[in-house]
Amino acid sequence: MATLILVRHGRSTANTAGVLAGRTPGVTLDDRGAGQAAALPGRLAGVPLALAVTSPLQRCRETLAPLLTARPGLALHTEERISECDYGDWSGRKLAELADEPLMDVVQHHPSAAAFPGGESMRAMQSRAVDAVRDWNARVAAEHGDDAAYVMCSHGDIIKALVADALGLHLDLFQRLHVDPCSVTAIRYTRTRPFLVRLGDTGDFGALAPGDGAGGTAGYADGGAAQVGGGAGAP
Repeated sequence: MATLILVRHGRSTANTAGVLAGRTPGVTLDDRGAGQAAALPGRLAGVPLALAVTSPLQRCRETLAPLLTARPGLALHTEERISECDYGDWSGRKLAELADEPLMDVVQHHPSAAAFPGGESMRAMQSRAVDAVRDWNARVAAEHGDDAAYVMCSHGDIIKALVADALGLHLDLFQRLHVDPCSVTAIRYTRTRPFLVRLGDTGDFGALAPGDGAGGTAGYADGGAAQVGGGAGAP
């Protein structure tokens, strides 16, 4: 089939502010996120890429911009189905404030039953993202061969949902996964099953330090709002 290289967007202004961005327009990479994006071409230098796919949101486009500059022949495609979860009325709110919402316990412990007010359900989010990946896998394999790899820049919850699908995990377990900003996750698809070959790889083990607030273990607190959006802070 194909190898999918998933990149979570770099750290954003919403991450820094502790806000659940969702699909709110105007959310950009912060200075650290821009630096993470600038390092991405070097990290992927040894990987031939057939094409690139991005969420339509600005922070994902900014994350891929240095890679596209480094590889001027790399075609970029926008895919609406890998856009951030539609958090509806929660979008733009502080994560600390959302921690007191009764729905947060459902989001953290029974996400398959969670639907955001004025937005979408987490089951719908996973379904559309998985459908998108299956379609792109087939397209890449048909046009570039079964050994081809392609890059897809998306969001924390989307990436965790795709990993859960690849591992055969129920969506209710996907909050046990963690992907830092600008981390690389790779899934190799075959005719009979997928293989997870990288998960949340940043090449920086500093994020493992206890209490790190920059996308590290601080986001793992049981039931904490920081888990919404795929990691420490908002997407």
